[in-house]
Amino acid sequence: MSDRPEIFRSLGDPTRLRILALLRAMELSVGEVAQVLGQSQPRVSRHVKILIDSGLVERRKEGSWVFLSLATAERVTPLFALLDAWAALDGEDPWAIADAARLAAVRADRTAAAERYFSIHASNWDEIRSLHIAESEVEAAIARALSDRPVGRLTDIGTGTGRMLELFAPNADGATGIDRSPEMLRLARAKLGEAGLAADLRQGDMYALPLPSESADTVIIHQVLHYAQQPNAAITEAARLLAPDGRLLIADFAPHEREELRDRDAHTRLGFADETMLKYLDGAGLEGRVVEHLKGGELTVTIWIGECKRRHLKAVA
Repeated sequence: MSDRPEIFRSLGDPTRLRILALLRAMELSVGEVAQVLGQSQPRVSRHVKILIDSGLVERRKEGSWVFLSLATAERVTPLFALLDAWAALDGEDPWAIADAARLAAVRADRTAAAERYFSIHASNWDEIRSLHIAESEVEAAIARALSDRPVGRLTDIGTGTGRMLELFAPNADGATGIDRSPEMLRLARAKLGEAGLAADLRQGDMYALPLPSESADTVIIHQVLHYAQQPNAAITEAARLLAPDGRLLIADFAPHEREELRDRDAHTRLGFADETMLKYLDGAGLEGRVVEHLKGGELTVTIWIGECKRRHLKAVA
């Protein structure tokens, strides 16, 4: 039986339309949605349940937080086309303008918290990473994952102190490191200079990388996405850099319940399930696969690789 009547019933409330518009902009926790809307969390939760039951919104629990995102593009794109067409006829909704301003404040709060942490801990960042799992194990696994073909032109997103560049730039045809934190970039420049390695280090945002499309053969996102407000958007932007035969390697935590990392270490996400990461890679036009789960520390680190689907299509042809 068609679920279209259920979808239209779920849209019969202005609050639920506002929630969809917010999630169109970025993934949010239930508490953040309530903050933007200026409504109680129980009331927002009731609206969210209706949207989930209609299949328009998906829910993901991370520790004590619940994150919300839109359903698949195939399901929501026709709906937004209809809503956009009506908006063009009726003019912009005043609620939408106010919600966008409050959403910007939520985004700014998240970013400020992360940047405060990075600024305070930039000098011992490598030491903090090693507390979770032996970094040497992660580095060896990344090297194995990239060993099947040349690195080519390398881009490291969220380069931090430049460790990935230090490891892989010597065998690359050019290396670029991007980080939002100027403190991190200063440390990376000093570290790579001492090692005699040449790399192009740039300050930039993972959602709007200062590089042209198809400018990289290998892109690495190492222990960065658990800080991302919109990991799917960051992955899509990283995929934009890939040449037709390019690959994106992601190393990050598997799902965990270490809630204190959210407050103490500014983690936005408590790890990623394989199915979630593979969905992100597929949405970015990449053929994703799980490479390895690295256990042995307090947290498990997973390595995923996404390759351009164009490469696979060419291989089949």
